[in-house]
Parts: sequence; C-alpha cells; structure tokens
Amino acid sequence: MPSVKVPGPYAGNLAYSRHSAKTVQMIEVRNDWTREEARALHDLPLTDLLFRAQEVHRATQPRDAVQLCSLLSIKTGACQEDCSYCPQSSKYDTGVEAERLMDVDAVLAKAQEAKEAGASRFCMGAAWRSPKKGSRQFKQVLEMVGGVRALGLEACATLGMLDDEQTQELKDAGLTAYNHNLDTSEEYYGEIITTRTYQDRLDTIARVANAGISVCAGGIIGMGESIDDRVGMLVTLANLSPQPESVPVNALVAVPGTPLDDQKPVDSLELVRMCATARILMPGARVRLSAGRASLSREAQLLCFMAGANSVFFGDKLLTTGNPDHDSDLALLRDAGLSPLEPEQAEGGHAQHREPSATASDAAE
Repeated sequence: MPSVKVPGPYAGNLAYSRHSAKTVQMIEVRNDWTREEARALHDLPLTDLLFRAQEVHRATQPRDAVQLCSLLSIKTGACQEDCSYCPQSSKYDTGVEAERLMDVDAVLAKAQEAKEAGASRFCMGAAWRSPKKGSRQFKQVLEMVGGVRALGLEACATLGMLDDEQTQELKDAGLTAYNHNLDTSEEYYGEIITTRTYQDRLDTIARVANAGISVCAGGIIGMGESIDDRVGMLVTLANLSPQPESVPVNALVAVPGTPLDDQKPVDSLELVRMCATARILMPGARVRLSAGRASLSREAQLLCFMAGANSVFFGDKLLTTGNPDHDSDLALLRDAGLSPLEPEQAEGGHAQHREPSATASDAAE
C-alpha cells in the first residue's frame, strides 16, 4: 500500500450530534474520502485507531448510550434474489420455510413487546426483491409503519428495491428509516449476488434520501472479500450525500446450504476495526453492531462500543439467525455502565437520552 498521511478526524462539513440536545464539539463531515486514506486509518495500531474513533464518538454521540433496535421478519423466505449469504433465498436449500406476510395486528403486537423490552426502533424485514406496486401486501406494510409510529417507536423497513412512488408512500406513512445494504465493495459485489446490480442498490438509497427518509446502509464482512473491499464499501457509504443515518456492520453468519456456508468465522478484532473506521468516516451515524454479535464475547462487544458502535439489534433473533437475548444485552449494558436510548418522545425527533455532563475540553485535540 502506498504511503498515505493518516487523516485527522476533523475535516469537512460540520456535524452535530443528532441524538442529543447538546453538542460537545463540532466534527466535520467529509464526502471526499479516498480508499487510501480510509485504509490507512483501518490499519492503524488498534489502540491508536480506537483512540481516534473515541475522539469522534465523544464529540458527536451520547457517550454512554446504545440504541436498541428490534428486528422482525414480517415475510420470510422464498426470495427471488441469489444473495450468497442469505438463508431466505429460494435458490438454496437451507431449511427456512416460506411464510406469508404477517397480519398487521400481529406485527404491532410484536412492536409493543419490543417497546416494553426497551427498544426505541422497530425494524420490519420482508424477503422481497421489491414490493409489488399497489398490492394489498404493500398497503399492509404501510399500515404497519403507521401503527409502529403510533406506539412511539421509530419505524424502519427493509423491503428490497423501491420506486419513487413506493418511497413517497412509505414517507407519508411515517417511515423513519429504510435499510438497504451495499453488502460489500462494488468490485466484489458480483461474487455475492447476480440478481441485482450495485447501481440498483445505490438508486434505491438515493430515492430514500431524496424522499426525506433516513438511510440505513451498511454491509457484511467475512464473505471472502479483501480488506480493500471492506474499506471500499465504507468509503462508498461515507461519500454519499447525505451520509447514512445508521450503518449496520455485520459479520457473516455462515448458514448451511448457502454458498458461503464454508467461510471461517470473522475474528472479533476485524469487526472492531470496521466499527472504528465507520465511526471516523461517518461521525454523525449510528454504527450498528448487527449480525454475528451472538458469537462475540462480552469483552469483544465492549471493544466495538469503544470503537464507536452505539446501536444493536435487540432480541433473540435477526430475521432467521440467532442473536443475544434481551436479558443478556441489558445485563451487559448495566455492567458496563451504559444505558439504552429511550423511545422517541417527540414526533419527528430522534430517540431521547439523558445528556452526560461534558465540556468541549473532554474531546481530545
């Protein structure tokens, strides 16, 4: 790798903490990151990388709070896509049974349970290539979105590709955020999926952002990609304008029957590096520690929080794969002196959090 000056965390447009009432320090957001700069950051000695990420985190985020998101598969299996990591693809025999779209009332009952357990965002996933335009199923999803917002929760959905009309309907229904991951770098993408293009994903992300819905976009590591692929994905996300509101960092859960079922588990320190690099490149985003967390020790999860992760999926299941249970997560936060972000209190606002006592001098120069 060529010699590159490691960039400091303060360069670009000013970003304030979007999740707290008081900003400790201004951090500048850049949309012109190069892969060389990002790789130089990623490859720093881990203690130095963590220090830099923590500087940015303390300046832009509530420093002792973690967003708890609940994820529900509202329509499972029989997906037409061929994503190599996904047990819901109809192309692979993984033992996942296809299920119809859940009833609205059943979904809202799950959302109420999630709120009572401490979640502030409720995410609904449907295994579709894209929703059928004007269909009864899509209208049901719009009802679900409105119902979740009425419960005082942020509402997120991941439904596949969207057109302009569908995006606006979701916005009108009150959708807070839309998840559409890039998965990996553009160069490696064709090794993972062939049934939609990288540009298809970027187009949906652009529609969501243009409609005023927060973008949730991240990717997966451990699929056989290189470090440059991982960094390339983060640079693509960081150079979006606006940057994503939340960035899920997933470690592959190798499911038997998928083409990637023989991949080795991701080392936890690789996940820590991804969280830290994402935090520095995207200072205003929630960095979400997502799939693969069930295999992490408590200490590894805390290292990810130190690296800038401040959101997790909460509950014992992620669509079709396992996840730590509620009690374990709450015990981890309690033992570490962290607290959950509370469900949002004001319409259109972000999750509320008690502001810790801090001054600008707390953020290292």
